[in-house]
Amino acid sequence: MRIRMGWGNTYRRRMRVFTMAVVIYLDYKALQQREKWASSAKKSALWEKAHERNARRVHNLIIELEGLWVKLGQYLSTRADVLPEAYISRLKQLQDSLPPRPLQEVCRTIETELGKSMDDLFSDFVKVPLATASIAQVHRATLLDGQEVVVKVQHEGIKTIILEDLKNAKAIVDWIAWAEPQYDFNPMIDEWCKEAPKELDFNHEAENTRTVSRNLRCKNTGHDDNTNANQVDVLIPGVVQSAEKVLILEYMDGIRLNDLPALEEFGVDKQKLVEEITRAYAHQIYVDGFFNGDPHPGNFLVSKEPPHRPILLDFGLTKKLSSSVKQALAKMFLASAEMDHAALLSAFAEMGLKLRLDMPEQAMEVTTVFFRTSTSAKESLETIKSLNEKRTKNMKVIQERMKLNQKEVKRFNPVDAFPGDIVIFSRVLNLLRGLSSLMNVRIVYLDIMRPFAESVLQGNISRGPRFNDQWIYDTPVHSDVEAKLRQFLVELGNNDKILGIQVCAYKDGEVIIDTAAGMLGRYDPRPVQPDSLFPVFSATKAITAGMLHWLVDKGKLTLEENVANIWPEFGSNRKDLIKVHHVLNHTSGLHNALSDIPRENPLLMSDWDECLKRIAVSVPESEPGQEQLYHYLSYGWLCGGIIEHASGKKFQEILEESFVHPLQVEGELYIGIPPGVESRLATLTLDKDDLQKLSGISSRPDMPSTFQPGDISQVATTLPVAFNMLKIRRAIIPAANGHCSARALARYYAALADGGVVPWPHSSSSKPPLGSHPHIPKFSSSQNVSKRQKGRKFKEESAVSVNRTNESEEIPNYNDVSHGRNTSGDGSTKLVNDSSNSNRISTTDSSEDSNPQNNSVGRIFSNPRIHEAFLGVGEYENLALPNSAFGLGFRRTKSKEGSLLGFGHSGMGGSTGFADMNNRFAIAVTLNKMSFGTVTGNIINFVCSELNIPVPAEFSRFSEMGADAESSFGRPLIN
Repeated sequence: MRIRMGWGNTYRRRMRVFTMAVVIYLDYKALQQREKWASSAKKSALWEKAHERNARRVHNLIIELEGLWVKLGQYLSTRADVLPEAYISRLKQLQDSLPPRPLQEVCRTIETELGKSMDDLFSDFVKVPLATASIAQVHRATLLDGQEVVVKVQHEGIKTIILEDLKNAKAIVDWIAWAEPQYDFNPMIDEWCKEAPKELDFNHEAENTRTVSRNLRCKNTGHDDNTNANQVDVLIPGVVQSAEKVLILEYMDGIRLNDLPALEEFGVDKQKLVEEITRAYAHQIYVDGFFNGDPHPGNFLVSKEPPHRPILLDFGLTKKLSSSVKQALAKMFLASAEMDHAALLSAFAEMGLKLRLDMPEQAMEVTTVFFRTSTSAKESLETIKSLNEKRTKNMKVIQERMKLNQKEVKRFNPVDAFPGDIVIFSRVLNLLRGLSSLMNVRIVYLDIMRPFAESVLQGNISRGPRFNDQWIYDTPVHSDVEAKLRQFLVELGNNDKILGIQVCAYKDGEVIIDTAAGMLGRYDPRPVQPDSLFPVFSATKAITAGMLHWLVDKGKLTLEENVANIWPEFGSNRKDLIKVHHVLNHTSGLHNALSDIPRENPLLMSDWDECLKRIAVSVPESEPGQEQLYHYLSYGWLCGGIIEHASGKKFQEILEESFVHPLQVEGELYIGIPPGVESRLATLTLDKDDLQKLSGISSRPDMPSTFQPGDISQVATTLPVAFNMLKIRRAIIPAANGHCSARALARYYAALADGGVVPWPHSSSSKPPLGSHPHIPKFSSSQNVSKRQKGRKFKEESAVSVNRTNESEEIPNYNDVSHGRNTSGDGSTKLVNDSSNSNRISTTDSSEDSNPQNNSVGRIFSNPRIHEAFLGVGEYENLALPNSAFGLGFRRTKSKEGSLLGFGHSGMGGSTGFADMNNRFAIAVTLNKMSFGTVTGNIINFVCSELNIPVPAEFSRFSEMGADAESSFGRPLIN
């Protein structure tokens, strides 16, 4: 006997549901206790019997109640990948074989809704329904004009039943969440409560059917000749007429998916069939952003005529995605495919999915499970076991991280906010996975759905400046040079040389360029903004070197000091004579140290302590000071170890104290990013044209044997993958892992160009303002730094202690100093330029009379000859190898005529920064399409030429786009 709402049995209906839920729950709980005393052989039988009797209970109750519970049963019937066979075999009967409603009721609804008698509508109406489902039943009929149709008629009173069932379902979900907190399905039921009532309006379904058919370009009369790779080959019945409770569609003769003998008889390729259904849904989700949310087997047919195309039915429950959510879903999919943790967390943020814990590895694991390859029904038990094991493992990690007891961890939900858009999306994926299991086929979702996810993102990204007038981020123009540069960037963008880029420049202490353009990544169409963070590879070395000079400036160590005096463990294996200046000058002889790490295990680079240990026991290949060979990887850990041992502080503490806070670049200058900045990260990709040119370059004597062009070409192909990984991005790799904006890097060089004088606050027209992001120093480069101080001599320790005591007097308060600046009589800022000798370096004297900028916002260096220290010239020339490329931590920048201009450092891929002291000019370029100098060289050529200042020789060889650019690859811009 059915319990109908019209009989006033709301209370009885609710009690039946709750009673059954409690009975089944207690049955399984009791079984969990019984199996403890049963033998292994009996356990399986006990569980099979329990599944069978509870599946029977559920099935019988659904038949009795109908309404929403039928839909729930239909959904569960497709989950052959996770549910026991007893449930599947019982519940799949619900897909189309419910008891029909009386014909009199059906005809009454049709005539009321369409306003005509049955005779005025149909020449023939088949009394026995083709199928009866939860909301309606379908009859075959013939219109007066002879067209064969199907008529979908809503059950009387079903709306009241559905709405009441939603309340009951919500109450049950609340109860389950209370009894078993780890099973909180509230986000799902909340979204269902919002979307399910829409199914009750068949006018809505008719419009949905037309929309999906139009989006998929369905041509029901034959093959579509469209050769688009993402075109799908499915059929959808055309809409003939609709009303709120009646829908008339064209009739299509097809085979039901659960009719396996018929599928076999007609020779249907089940693998191809399910793949095409999956492609159709990938198209709906990623390309159209409008998809059917109910793909259970009862909503599909297979055409009897070859090539046996899928027929898609029932578009009552659909979901429309905003453009931003659609892109975020595509980004989440591709992040999972690429194992890009940063992109995954960024996608979560974009779609509104918030986690209570920073657990990127676990988040990636869950997401990969989400898009995992489907398994057959036979493998379902193993699948369930594997998923439960992963869940238990993740909950144990959470328990340890949060220090929760067993009771607390059961009630802890790691998801803080679960967007409704994801609920229907996940339901569709689960239904599709269940469908493939039911059909006993294996579907590799990462392969089938990937082209559709890529198309939605690349469709935006491929719209370069020629088609996208927002390609240059909308910020005010600071100068005529910047206006011309933006036009030049557009030219480069139209030639596909730029994916995403930032350029910032200072002249005479003022910002003259601050431009951002392009996209954050190959699969991230969001625009690059002034505060976006780019990986700058070896441009990081100049920041690390600056930190060492800062410690020297503060009296923590000297350039002539033996490293082993600062870092006792370092003195082994003939390294006792290596001095600090040897490390800065790339003459320590450790140029190949740790070169095996990228080949052995790239992730080892993220282990700070292990890398320091390896550096400490490394063996030099040459005597210190004898040969300058670029320390491409070892440099960072050499400097990092010295910094921590000399200061007694963590590496990142010194970074913040020396530069981040004084320069007011909070949140935009990191060596190892913190949690929470993932949404601002640019994603690396490779300029394959440049890579091909690089592979043909001959060897370079100034580079280590393990870092020749052939090696670089090989390494470059793996770098984007490795350095897009969140584990690497978060690591402290002082030679290669800086993440910054161009405006933060340019501000650093602007201060260095003026001898350590902090520039005026960055342009207020840049949004968001530089330094407005909170800086999050939550990294532990070492847990026990102070222990490393034990090897230093007591006298040295005392001296350092004295310096620490007086440190508050040495470092100016950057927030209290006046922002005034001395100017010449005409109002222009005075220049610091010693023109008496082109080979001498202009320096900023610390005395009040000789410093035209003593009223600026402060200084980060007090040494009046800090430029000579950077370059290893003048008073410091005996500390650097003569006529070499590097000074003390910085690359010497010369004019084409050979005179010194300044210093800087580039990184693999093209990001760079440098300072021209004579002309008080500083510039930084950050980019995410890794080239080897062409783009960067052209930009710096352009800016310097417009300003009428010398072009550094290392950039001047990259002339205008053309044949000259090809020849410049003899010395690619990689350091």
